Amino acid sequence: MKTQVAIIGAGPSGLLLGHLLHLQGIDTVILERKSPEYVLSRIRAGVLEQGLVDLLREAKVNERMDREGMVHEGVSFSFNGEQRRIDFKKYADGKTVMVYGQTEVTHDLMEARKQSGALSIYEADDVQPHDFYTDKPRITFVKDGETVELECDYIAGCDGYHGVARQSVPADKIKTFERVYPFGWLGILSRTPPVDHELIYANHENGFALCSQRNAMLSRYYVQVSLDDKIEDWSDDRFWGELKTRLPEQVADRLVTGPSIEKSIAPLRSFVAEPMTFGRLFLVGDAAHIVPPTGAKGLNLAASDVSTLYRILTKVYKEGRADLTAKYSEIALRRIWKAERFSWWMTSMLHKFSDDAFGKRMQLAELEYYTTSDAGLRNIAENYVGLPYEPIE
Repeated sequence: MKTQVAIIGAGPSGLLLGHLLHLQGIDTVILERKSPEYVLSRIRAGVLEQGLVDLLREAKVNERMDREGMVHEGVSFSFNGEQRRIDFKKYADGKTVMVYGQTEVTHDLMEARKQSGALSIYEADDVQPHDFYTDKPRITFVKDGETVELECDYIAGCDGYHGVARQSVPADKIKTFERVYPFGWLGILSRTPPVDHELIYANHENGFALCSQRNAMLSRYYVQVSLDDKIEDWSDDRFWGELKTRLPEQVADRLVTGPSIEKSIAPLRSFVAEPMTFGRLFLVGDAAHIVPPTGAKGLNLAASDVSTLYRILTKVYKEGRADLTAKYSEIALRRIWKAERFSWWMTSMLHKFSDDAFGKRMQLAELEYYTTSDAGLRNIAENYVGLPYEPIE
């Protein structure tokens, strides 16, 4: 088999990269270890930055998003029993975010890929990239018991934190940076109306809480828990009681509760791998970086990687600009580290790390300053809606 760009991973970043390249007449093959049903079963966040919304529109997969997605023009922080709103339109030059589930984004991209006729191979076992430091990279994989070789010009590793792409890089060629946080998020999904029309991030002496949503009748809520906690420790009644405790009284009073339809505990970490280019292998999205979900940056950072790589590869094939591939890593990492900073800062400001009274006062001072100062409000708003994508020239 031969293709121009081989993509490992059929999550949203791999599918979006593949579809954007297809629209430019660039041939791609996507290899995915799991089945389509498994990929669609992953429950993930759904706050889309302005840049990702624009990119999905550029990819012509925006029809359902524009019809069903919810535009949010702000977000609230609660602390000391008060709720403070950050107005995106006012403080981020009119930009907003879109609440539209990652599962829905993936579904739309899968459907577009199917309609395009471009090749996706699911349940591909033992995927292995080879020779990516040469001008003839290739991938071997096993499908239905037979070993297949895929020759290509470039390889995009869009296969996540645990994927084979980063693991294939020689240890002396890559450096990683990591911070693991001493708590997790217990999240539930419920068929109940959201408590607010926008997201609420709560700082409370018991720990962090977040009120989020998927649509007008599907809510997503989180509370900070110990890493030692188990799902079995948290009945629905205990969860709702603790969530109400961590919210301002006027918010808690209007919270509609109901049985959970999904419940999970997720650890939090910050992680970056440098560089992101290894010969003709590029790391994209979670294969290269992880952020705590506090800043809603995971999928959005993957999208900015996709945008950068897509525009570079388009210039490679359309204009012969092979020199640009060397710039992918530095361009992507500039934006990644800024988003890592914002996610780390949000996590540090909103979560309970200890019973240290001084640390708590510092958190409250940060929240007070950033929610009352024009400079602070602009800082939060412009980072939350997403920093601009760097042009490729």
